[in-house]
Amino acid sequence: MNTKNRAFRITIRAILTAIIMVQSMTPFLGYIPLGIVNLTIIHITVIVAAITLGTRDGLFVGLIWGLGTLVRAWTAPTSPLDSLVFTNPLVSVVPRILVGLVAGFIFNFFYRRSKNIPFSALASAICGTLTNTVLVLSAMGLLYSNDVARLNGVDTSVLFKTLALIAATNGIPEIIGAAVLTPLIVLAIFRATRLTPDHI
Repeated sequence: MNTKNRAFRITIRAILTAIIMVQSMTPFLGYIPLGIVNLTIIHITVIVAAITLGTRDGLFVGLIWGLGTLVRAWTAPTSPLDSLVFTNPLVSVVPRILVGLVAGFIFNFFYRRSKNIPFSALASAICGTLTNTVLVLSAMGLLYSNDVARLNGVDTSVLFKTLALIAATNGIPEIIGAAVLTPLIVLAIFRATRLTPDHI
Protein backbone atom coordinates (compact mmCIF):
# COMPACT_ATOMS: atom_id res chain seq x y z
CA MET A 1 0.00 0.00 0.00
CA ASN A 2 1.48 3.36 -1.02
CA THR A 3 1.71 6.39 1.27
CA LYS A 4 -1.23 8.19 -0.36
CA ASN A 5 -3.58 5.22 0.03
CA ARG A 6 -2.42 4.67 3.61
CA ALA A 7 -3.11 8.31 4.47
CA PHE A 8 -6.51 8.05 2.80
CA ARG A 9 -7.44 4.98 4.86
CA ILE A 10 -6.30 6.72 8.04
CA THR A 11 -8.55 9.65 7.17
CA ILE A 12 -11.60 7.41 6.61
CA ARG A 13 -10.83 5.57 9.86
CA ALA A 14 -10.62 8.88 11.72
CA ILE A 15 -13.97 10.02 10.29
CA LEU A 16 -15.73 6.79 11.27
CA THR A 17 -14.11 6.91 14.72
CA ALA A 18 -15.30 10.48 15.22
CA ILE A 19 -18.82 9.50 14.15
CA ILE A 20 -18.91 6.58 16.59
CA MET A 21 -17.65 8.79 19.43
CA VAL A 22 -20.35 11.38 18.79
CA GLN A 23 -23.02 8.69 18.50
CA SER A 24 -21.86 7.03 21.72
CA MET A 25 -21.65 10.17 23.84
CA THR A 26 -24.58 12.24 22.53
CA PRO A 27 -27.96 11.22 23.97
CA PHE A 28 -30.36 9.74 21.39
CA LEU A 29 -28.10 10.45 18.40
CA GLY A 30 -27.34 6.76 17.95
CA TYR A 31 -30.94 5.71 18.41
CA ILE A 32 -34.11 6.34 16.40
CA PRO A 33 -37.31 6.16 18.50
CA LEU A 34 -39.92 3.87 16.91
CA GLY A 35 -42.80 4.00 19.36
CA ILE A 36 -42.24 1.30 21.95
CA VAL A 37 -38.76 0.39 20.69
CA ASN A 38 -35.57 2.24 19.83
CA LEU A 39 -33.74 1.45 16.61
CA THR A 40 -30.03 1.35 17.37
CA ILE A 41 -27.91 2.64 14.49
CA ILE A 42 -24.51 2.93 16.18
CA HIS A 43 -23.57 -0.62 15.22
CA ILE A 44 -23.99 0.26 11.53
CA THR A 45 -20.94 2.53 11.75
CA VAL A 46 -18.87 -0.37 13.11
CA ILE A 47 -20.12 -2.73 10.40
CA VAL A 48 -19.36 -0.17 7.68
CA ALA A 49 -15.84 0.27 9.06
CA ALA A 50 -15.26 -3.50 9.07
CA ILE A 51 -16.47 -3.81 5.46
CA THR A 52 -14.75 -0.80 3.89
CA LEU A 53 -11.51 -0.75 5.88
CA GLY A 54 -11.17 -4.37 6.99
CA THR A 55 -11.73 -6.46 10.09
CA ARG A 56 -8.90 -4.88 12.09
CA ASP A 57 -10.38 -1.41 11.71
CA GLY A 58 -13.82 -2.81 12.47
CA LEU A 59 -12.42 -4.14 15.75
CA PHE A 60 -10.92 -0.73 16.52
CA VAL A 61 -14.11 1.22 15.81
CA GLY A 62 -16.06 -1.36 17.81
CA LEU A 63 -13.65 -0.82 20.70
CA ILE A 64 -14.29 2.94 20.55
CA TRP A 65 -18.04 2.27 20.67
CA GLY A 66 -17.61 -0.04 23.64
CA LEU A 67 -15.44 2.43 25.54
CA GLY A 68 -17.97 5.18 24.80
CA THR A 69 -20.73 2.97 26.20
CA LEU A 70 -18.64 2.24 29.28
CA VAL A 71 -17.79 5.89 29.93
CA ARG A 72 -21.40 6.96 29.47
CA ALA A 73 -22.62 4.27 31.86
CA TRP A 74 -20.26 5.61 34.54
CA THR A 75 -20.71 9.33 33.92
CA ALA A 76 -24.16 9.89 32.38
CA PRO A 77 -26.36 6.79 32.62
CA THR A 78 -29.77 7.11 31.01
CA SER A 79 -31.43 4.33 33.03
CA PRO A 80 -30.82 2.15 36.12
CA LEU A 81 -29.89 -0.65 33.73
CA ASP A 82 -27.01 1.41 32.33
CA SER A 83 -25.47 1.88 35.78
CA LEU A 84 -26.03 -1.75 36.63
CA VAL A 85 -24.73 -3.67 33.62
CA PHE A 86 -22.95 -1.37 31.18
CA THR A 87 -20.31 -0.40 33.73
CA ASN A 88 -19.00 -3.94 33.19
CA PRO A 89 -16.69 -4.15 30.14
CA LEU A 90 -17.88 -7.72 29.49
CA VAL A 91 -21.28 -6.24 28.64
CA SER A 92 -20.38 -2.83 27.25
CA VAL A 93 -17.08 -3.39 25.43
CA VAL A 94 -16.55 -7.02 24.41
CA PRO A 95 -19.77 -7.42 22.34
CA ARG A 96 -19.03 -4.15 20.51
CA ILE A 97 -15.54 -5.33 19.57
CA LEU A 98 -16.92 -8.64 18.34
CA VAL A 99 -19.40 -6.81 16.08
CA GLY A 100 -16.42 -5.57 14.06
CA LEU A 101 -14.80 -9.00 14.03
CA VAL A 102 -17.92 -10.84 12.89
CA ALA A 103 -18.96 -8.19 10.36
CA GLY A 104 -15.52 -8.14 8.73
CA PHE A 105 -15.23 -11.92 8.64
CA ILE A 106 -18.71 -12.45 7.18
CA PHE A 107 -18.22 -9.80 4.48
CA ASN A 108 -14.86 -11.24 3.42
CA PHE A 109 -16.24 -14.79 3.45
CA PHE A 110 -19.14 -14.01 1.11
CA TYR A 111 -17.35 -11.47 -1.07
CA ARG A 112 -14.48 -13.82 -1.89
CA ARG A 113 -17.00 -16.37 -3.15
CA SER A 114 -19.56 -14.14 -4.83
CA LYS A 115 -17.80 -10.84 -5.66
CA ASN A 116 -21.19 -9.31 -4.88
CA ILE A 117 -20.81 -6.27 -2.61
CA PRO A 118 -24.51 -5.65 -1.76
CA PHE A 119 -25.18 -9.29 -0.86
CA SER A 120 -21.98 -9.59 1.17
CA ALA A 121 -22.71 -6.31 2.98
CA LEU A 122 -26.26 -7.49 3.70
CA ALA A 123 -25.01 -10.74 5.26
CA SER A 124 -22.42 -8.79 7.25
CA ALA A 125 -25.04 -6.35 8.51
CA ILE A 126 -27.38 -9.10 9.69
CA CYS A 127 -24.67 -11.10 11.44
CA GLY A 128 -23.03 -8.03 12.98
CA THR A 129 -26.34 -6.81 14.38
CA LEU A 130 -27.20 -10.23 15.78
CA THR A 131 -23.78 -10.42 17.41
CA ASN A 132 -24.39 -7.25 19.39
CA THR A 133 -27.98 -8.08 20.38
CA VAL A 134 -27.36 -11.69 21.39
CA LEU A 135 -24.09 -11.08 23.27
CA VAL A 136 -25.30 -8.04 25.22
CA LEU A 137 -28.57 -9.65 26.31
CA SER A 138 -26.88 -12.97 27.10
CA ALA A 139 -24.23 -11.26 29.22
CA MET A 140 -26.94 -9.32 31.06
CA GLY A 141 -28.89 -12.50 31.77
CA LEU A 142 -25.89 -14.53 32.85
CA LEU A 143 -24.04 -11.94 34.92
CA TYR A 144 -26.92 -9.95 36.39
CA SER A 145 -29.89 -12.31 36.31
CA ASN A 146 -31.45 -11.28 39.63
CA ASP A 147 -31.03 -7.55 39.12
CA VAL A 148 -32.13 -7.58 35.48
CA ALA A 149 -35.18 -9.68 36.38
CA ARG A 150 -36.09 -7.23 39.16
CA LEU A 151 -35.75 -4.21 36.86
CA ASN A 152 -37.97 -5.90 34.27
CA GLY A 153 -40.50 -6.93 36.93
CA VAL A 154 -40.24 -10.67 36.23
CA ASP A 155 -39.10 -13.77 38.05
CA THR A 156 -35.62 -15.08 37.28
CA SER A 157 -37.20 -18.32 36.01
CA VAL A 158 -38.65 -16.45 33.02
CA LEU A 159 -35.82 -13.94 32.58
CA PHE A 160 -34.40 -15.47 29.42
CA LYS A 161 -37.87 -15.60 27.85
CA THR A 162 -38.18 -11.90 28.65
CA LEU A 163 -34.77 -11.18 27.15
CA ALA A 164 -35.72 -13.18 24.06
CA LEU A 165 -38.81 -10.97 23.70
CA ILE A 166 -36.63 -7.87 24.02
CA ALA A 167 -34.27 -9.31 21.41
CA ALA A 168 -37.19 -9.78 19.04
CA THR A 169 -38.82 -6.38 19.58
CA ASN A 170 -35.54 -4.43 19.41
CA GLY A 171 -33.40 -6.79 17.37
CA ILE A 172 -35.69 -7.21 14.36
CA PRO A 173 -35.99 -3.44 13.65
CA GLU A 174 -32.21 -3.10 14.16
CA ILE A 175 -31.54 -5.92 11.69
CA ILE A 176 -33.90 -4.38 9.14
CA GLY A 177 -32.29 -0.96 9.58
CA ALA A 178 -28.78 -2.35 9.23
CA ALA A 179 -29.77 -4.55 6.28
CA VAL A 180 -31.20 -1.56 4.39
CA LEU A 181 -28.61 1.10 5.27
CA THR A 182 -25.33 -0.85 5.31
CA PRO A 183 -25.24 -1.92 1.62
CA LEU A 184 -26.23 1.60 0.54
CA ILE A 185 -23.53 3.26 2.65
CA VAL A 186 -20.87 0.72 1.69
CA LEU A 187 -21.59 1.05 -2.03
CA ALA A 188 -21.48 4.85 -1.75
CA ILE A 189 -18.10 4.74 0.03
CA PHE A 190 -16.58 2.31 -2.46
CA ARG A 191 -17.81 4.39 -5.42
CA ALA A 192 -16.73 7.74 -3.98
CA THR A 193 -13.30 6.73 -2.65
CA ARG A 194 -10.19 4.76 -3.52
CA LEU A 195 -11.26 1.94 -1.20
CA THR A 196 -12.10 -1.40 -2.79
CA PRO A 197 -13.17 -4.70 -1.21
CA ASP A 198 -10.45 -6.51 -3.14
CA HIS A 199 -7.72 -4.70 -1.22
CA ILE A 200 -8.99 -5.26 2.31
